[in-house]
Amino acid sequence: MANEISRRLFIKGGLAAIGTVGASSLPLPATVRGATQGALATLIDIRKCIGCEACVEACQEVNEPKFPEPEKPFPKMYPSRVKVSDWSDERDVMDRLTPYNWLFIQEATVTVNGEEQTFTIPRRCMHCQNPPCADLCPWGAARKLKNGITRIDADICLGGSKCKAVCPWHIPERQTGVGLYMDILPAFAGNGVMYKCDRCYDRLEQGELPACIEVCPENVQKIGPRDEIIKEAHAIAKEINGHIYGEKENGGTNTIYVSPVPFEELNKAMEKGPGKPHMKPVEDSMAHADNLAKAMVIAPLAGAVAALGKFYKFTKNDNGSEESRK
Repeated sequence: MANEISRRLFIKGGLAAIGTVGASSLPLPATVRGATQGALATLIDIRKCIGCEACVEACQEVNEPKFPEPEKPFPKMYPSRVKVSDWSDERDVMDRLTPYNWLFIQEATVTVNGEEQTFTIPRRCMHCQNPPCADLCPWGAARKLKNGITRIDADICLGGSKCKAVCPWHIPERQTGVGLYMDILPAFAGNGVMYKCDRCYDRLEQGELPACIEVCPENVQKIGPRDEIIKEAHAIAKEINGHIYGEKENGGTNTIYVSPVPFEELNKAMEKGPGKPHMKPVEDSMAHADNLAKAMVIAPLAGAVAALGKFYKFTKNDNGSEESRK
């Protein structure tokens, strides 16, 4: 046990830093670069994860420019039941999801062949194939990209947290005092912006790997076309008599886990709650008629609102540029 702790500390303090320094040097595999029009998935083999948190630190460092910088004091909200959500003074929290921490390591201690074994599991957005957060966002702020990434546009998000409510894992987290609502209806509209993993979409566009994959010293994660990732997951599961999570959950996701023990056991053993998602089986939430009907009604409104929000943001930025030139 002491050797394991020493190993984790060594990797966290040494290899994580080294990996982060070189995080922009490794290119995407050719199969990924050629899959810009198809869904990309990540394979996470939890047998390999040692919980060093190199991925967590790399995620925070690379995405820091995207993190919110709220204006204080916060506007008083009406109705008062809309609560403030402020993580701006807790940016160093790493043991759960927050607006400043889009990836964390979840632990589960289970009995394997009569011995206790602790598994450490990287957790973040599952990037669903048919994401309810994108389908049911009334503002059009959440959307699915062609490569399978589900992204929340912070420029037009009003922080109403519909995405969090409809997400089966309740992944997105809100930061108050930032975003479009501060300019239009600060006392009534949304109360912030929702944040979650965007799978380093900007790095992928530049032909680079997501930061969490690139810095991992144990090669826990792999990214590739979804059909290839699914095949590899099944091959591993067959080899180890293991189990797969994410292939069918919520109708299918682009985050695929492989484990040597059933996910039901892992789910029972892990700490769950706010910012700490479960690993239970999940039915396809968008297969229900009421959700499909809502999505059809919301889609035109969301598109119009998103276009208006982008125009407003562009106009504001353009005016700001004009002012700066005077």
